[in-house]
Amino acid sequence: MKAKNQRLTLLIIAVVAMLGAVLLGMSALRDQAAFFYAPADVARKGLPLDRAVRIGGMVREGSISRHPDGVTIDFIVFDDSAATIPVRFTGITPDLFKENSGVVADGRFQPDGTFVASEILAKHDENYMPPELSRQAGLHKTDTLE
Repeated sequence: MKAKNQRLTLLIIAVVAMLGAVLLGMSALRDQAAFFYAPADVARKGLPLDRAVRIGGMVREGSISRHPDGVTIDFIVFDDSAATIPVRFTGITPDLFKENSGVVADGRFQPDGTFVASEILAKHDENYMPPELSRQAGLHKTDTLE
């Protein structure tokens, strides 16, 4: 076999191997990927019961209720539309988690429409400053940084 043919054969084998590795990786990650849904998306498209998803929105005022076990909470997530998602979470909530604040939750939908979250992430605006830092800077809650 000529050297030119050997190089071409090796190049083809390398490309096929790379393509196979990419396809294998994509198929492995497909089951691990979390898709993001807003309450309006869930209302429009229906409940994605077959996979882990991520939802996001605002925590409705007056919707947080704590169970007697002390670690389970129920709350409602809403967005600009009239759509809402009831959420149940068991665990310790982030410090920034509160009513009328943004939240992102990872978990799965149940057939009854409840979202059972395995993780909650609280969102904040770009002006957030940790309480410790604001005390050091001599700022109060009504003060702003300019």
